[in-house]
Amino acid sequence: MKIAVLGAGAWGTAFAVHTAGHAEVSLWTWQAEHAERMRREASNAQYLPGIPLGNVRVSADLIEAAAEADLWIIATPTAGLRGTLRKLRQAGLDRPFVWLCKGFETGSGKLPHQVVEDEWAGNGPHGVVSGPSFALEVARNLPTAVTLASRDADFARRTAQALHNQRLRIYSSTDLIGVEIGGAVKNVLAIAAGISDGFGFGLNARAALITRGLAEITRLGLKLGGQMETFMGLSGAGDLILTCTGDLSRNRKVGTLLAQGLTLQDILHELGHVAEGVSTAAEVAALAEKLGIDMPITQAVQRILVGDLPARQAVEGLLSREQRAEGI
Repeated sequence: MKIAVLGAGAWGTAFAVHTAGHAEVSLWTWQAEHAERMRREASNAQYLPGIPLGNVRVSADLIEAAAEADLWIIATPTAGLRGTLRKLRQAGLDRPFVWLCKGFETGSGKLPHQVVEDEWAGNGPHGVVSGPSFALEVARNLPTAVTLASRDADFARRTAQALHNQRLRIYSSTDLIGVEIGGAVKNVLAIAAGISDGFGFGLNARAALITRGLAEITRLGLKLGGQMETFMGLSGAGDLILTCTGDLSRNRKVGTLLAQGLTLQDILHELGHVAEGVSTAAEVAALAEKLGIDMPITQAVQRILVGDLPARQAVEGLLSREQRAEGI
């Protein structure tokens, strides 16, 4: 099988490196100088330092990389998904594909599958891969389990089987919406967990935020048509737990640095990577308000990010909310 990974950030590079063990893989980056550096150094020092690319072929030509592949794995940030699909469509290409990006598109408030519906007129089936997966650990061939969801059950099953191996276990699903909601909202909640950790509020507080955060994901996801079992699975609870507790989480790092008093602009400059929770917070908060869904953690994170509420005050407020019966 020939695979084109379209997007050479940390996650795209990790997926390319891992998949190259049993497929012929090309990795596309939109920057010619980035491609040249990766070829010269045989690694992606900018986004995944210390990981050799092995036999991954690097390209700065999107159409060339995509035309030679049997399957596309689109690993751009959510903000780049629409433009990438548009270029592929305009070139007359049509392949089965999956995307790795998580979040809502800024401005439109659309999930990735809705962007695909806008831009893709091809016949090739498609879906999303999501779940608890730090790029560095996947690149190091450490055990990981994720979900591949598509409305085409046969495509989900066949593609999951093709990409599945002992170290990267891929489960198939038809709950496209549920998987995307889990992958998007958990990044916002990880910022809250990072703020709590940064202030030293302790493990009990973190567990409370994670648990109530899962309730927020579930409320929104069910309202949009997702399935309960999805939110209890890898792309729901699993991804949320990892992102809120793991030191490799960029979104959790945003929260811990906010607790230290750094400005959001300085934090994003220091990270040098996309932290999807920052842009996703506004979209989720707006959607929750539109649908009348109670999402206090998400709303608090959004207020912190836009400077309407001090971080410490926000977290203390969440932890001291009025007593009520527990439930979704």
